[in-house]
Amino acid sequence: MQTSHRTDAAVFGFHPEATGLENAAALQRAVDQGGTIVIGRPGIYAMAATVYLGSHTALHFGHGVFLKKVDEQGPFSQVLLNKGALKHTWDECITVDGLHLIVNGMDVLTHEVFGLRGQIAFFYVKDLRIKRFRCHDLGKMQYCIHVCTFEDLLIDDVIISGNKDGVHLGRGRRFAIRNGVFKTFDDAIGLNAHDYDTGNPELGWIENGLVENCHDLNQENTTGFFCRILGGGWIDWRAGMEVQKSDTVVCNGRLYRVRADPDGRVFRSLTAPKHERGAEVADGITWQVVQNDVVYTAGVRNVVFRDIFLEKPRTAFSIHFDNDRYSRSYYPGAPVPQQQHLMFENVCVLHDQATPFLSINTPIDVVTVSRSKFMNNPIVFRGNGAMADYLKTRVNLTACVFARSGPLQLLSNSVARKRIELRTSSSVQLHDDFVASVSCGPGTITVDSDLPGLRQ
Repeated sequence: MQTSHRTDAAVFGFHPEATGLENAAALQRAVDQGGTIVIGRPGIYAMAATVYLGSHTALHFGHGVFLKKVDEQGPFSQVLLNKGALKHTWDECITVDGLHLIVNGMDVLTHEVFGLRGQIAFFYVKDLRIKRFRCHDLGKMQYCIHVCTFEDLLIDDVIISGNKDGVHLGRGRRFAIRNGVFKTFDDAIGLNAHDYDTGNPELGWIENGLVENCHDLNQENTTGFFCRILGGGWIDWRAGMEVQKSDTVVCNGRLYRVRADPDGRVFRSLTAPKHERGAEVADGITWQVVQNDVVYTAGVRNVVFRDIFLEKPRTAFSIHFDNDRYSRSYYPGAPVPQQQHLMFENVCVLHDQATPFLSINTPIDVVTVSRSKFMNNPIVFRGNGAMADYLKTRVNLTACVFARSGPLQLLSNSVARKRIELRTSSSVQLHDDFVASVSCGPGTITVDSDLPGLRQ
């Protein structure tokens, strides 16, 4: 049935009995009409190819509807991808509501758009809404939901289990991730303004957002963090510079990145990259064009994390630079990428293992934590070996509950010349023998605190 407002995808041949190729073609025909497309008949719908969504399109999946990836003509990456992603042109006003995805082992690191690796992915998109999303078998290679270069993003009511990142964002502004349940081996949420060469298609700032009512469930094995907050900085190309996998340079009004295996090799660049798109090799270096708008820093700013419940014993929030064979976020001598104004409200640690509440190895101006529950969870400042000046950071803890019995080294600073101001107020200690301390290392910490052990 088709009206002026709603289209039933079954009219175009989208059925549980159809093959994956037939269903992909049928759903593509349906979404090409624009407007609202409804899949209401319960069942498992095979999908053997990507479906491309254009502007002003809403997909509504009914209860009992599942999309299952199947291999009928070879593996494919995205189940859903916006049309503009292929040409870096903006799509707007897209809704995906009620999708229940079965990955079915089809977990591939292919690049129809280089660096875009979500099971569902959007690139160059405005006014995107993803609601009532479920996936319980995420693999080791692909993120679940991947969005980069966006404005006005809402991800609401998601349950994601598996091995890779649950929600992975690249650069963009104005977003909310809310009502999420995650049981992921890797990061539950990645705010990756910088990333590996294969991790995001563009680089820049992630700003003005909210993450709320999210749960990090426990599992036996883990890596990553509940949330990775990743920044970076790079320089203009110069003859003779040494580069490695994932390094970025600015040249001829474009950003280029080094595509390479993670084998630790360092290359000497003598020939400036000049090509306008794709990848080309010079001096044995594969240079990938990233984007045509020049920026020199990337990071996260003006984001609130509220009502977060942490069952998994791992670092909760990592404000992060990479510096390894996969990626070094900060090229020596680059402008300082200072991440800014991150707030953590009612974050509840629900395990008793010694893991950092915050691990910080980038410059950041202010960290504010309020109404949160600490167990054995310090705030740790580390260096990354590539930056001389980590600037000053103010850490403000207000109305937090300290549920640990005995001593807690609340804050440590192992960064030379790093200055930290720690203030705590309206604190609550649940045990009479609780005592807090700080460790300055080669840095400095000034303290204004109402906590036992830190009171002046």
